[in-house]
Amino acid sequence: MTTEPKLGGNAGMDSEYLEIRGLSVSFDGFKAVTDVDLTVLQGDLRFLIGPNGAGKTTLIDAITGLVPATGSAQKSGTELLGKKVHQIARLGVGRTFQTASVFEQLSVLQNLDIAAGAGRSPLSLLRRRKSVLPSIEEALETTGLTALRDKPAGVLAHGQKQWLEIGMLLVQNAAVLLLDEPVAGMSAEEREETGNLLRRIGAERVVVVVEHDMEFMRSFATSVTVLAGGRVLSEGTVEQVQADPKVQEVYLGTAAAIGTELEDETTAHSAEARAKNKESADA
Repeated sequence: MTTEPKLGGNAGMDSEYLEIRGLSVSFDGFKAVTDVDLTVLQGDLRFLIGPNGAGKTTLIDAITGLVPATGSAQKSGTELLGKKVHQIARLGVGRTFQTASVFEQLSVLQNLDIAAGAGRSPLSLLRRRKSVLPSIEEALETTGLTALRDKPAGVLAHGQKQWLEIGMLLVQNAAVLLLDEPVAGMSAEEREETGNLLRRIGAERVVVVVEHDMEFMRSFATSVTVLAGGRVLSEGTVEQVQADPKVQEVYLGTAAAIGTELEDETTAHSAEARAKNKESADA
C-alpha cells in the first residue's frame, strides 16, 4: 500500500535523501546562488519558491551538472558536484524542464521504451521489444497515459506531455526528481491531475518542485523552501512559510527587488553556462 508524502518524509534505513551544503554558483563573479543548505528526505514533497531571479532553476541546474558549482550536493551520501550530466542521471537523479522534452514523432510507449533503455547499446535500442517492460506498464498507469500509449507524443495535451516526461524519469528508476515549474501553462484540471501525480510518486522518492503557482503549492506541498537573492530565506510547512514576515516582505514588495533586479542577469548567465556545458557534452 502506497502512502502519501508527509512533512519529514517517510524515512527508513534505506530511504533516499538529497543533502545540499554551502552550494554556490557564480557567473563571472556574479553570485547567482550563495551558500544554500537544503535537505529533502524521501516522502517529503518539497516545493522551492521565490521571486523571479531568486536562483531556483540555477540551483536545480547545479545539482544536475548543467552549471558548475562549489559546495556539496549529495544523493544519499554520493557526491554529485563535479560529475557529468549523464553520470548524475545514472545515479538516479532526474529532472524536467519548463518545456517538456519528449520525442514528438514517436508514440508514448516508444518514448518510455527509449528512456528505459538509457543504459542499452545503440544497436539494441533499434530492436523492437517483444513485450512491454513491467516498469513501463507501471509508469503508464502511474501517469494516467495507458489509453494513449500508442498515440504520437506530439498530439498530447500540454499537461500530458509533462506527465510523459515524468514517466520517462520513472522508468529510469530515478529516486530524486527535480521538477521545474511542472504546471506552467496548464489548465486547472491539468494542475489538479499533476498534483495528484506528484502525490503518487512523492511518497517513495525525493521530489523537489520549483514553482510559481502559489495556489498549487498550498494544495500539494508538504514542505516549502523560499529562495530570494540566491539565498535560503525561509523553510518550513506552508503555514509557517506564509506566516514568516521575511517571506511576506519579499512577496509584498519591499524586498521583491532582491529577485527582480537579478532576474535578467541570472537568466542570461545561467542560459549561457548551460549552452557551454551542452556543447562540451556533445563534443
